[in-house]
Amino acid sequence: MNSPKRDNKKLYRIKRGAMLAGVCNGIGLYLDVDPTIIRLIWALLALAYGFGIVAYIAAALIIPEAPGQDSY
Repeated sequence: MNSPKRDNKKLYRIKRGAMLAGVCNGIGLYLDVDPTIIRLIWALLALAYGFGIVAYIAAALIIPEAPGQDSY
């Protein structure tokens, strides 16, 4: 029996084209979704009692920057 093929995708912050820390770009790339949709969801969460702001800061601190990116 063959085991299902596992992708070795990793979650990174992508700074190229980023608005702030590159969290939404990285999540969008990881989930294969347009980063604009991720940004809209995050904005809605930010309006819901500030949860999105805290989650974004935590994600920016936890998710590593993609290797090989130039620092800005």
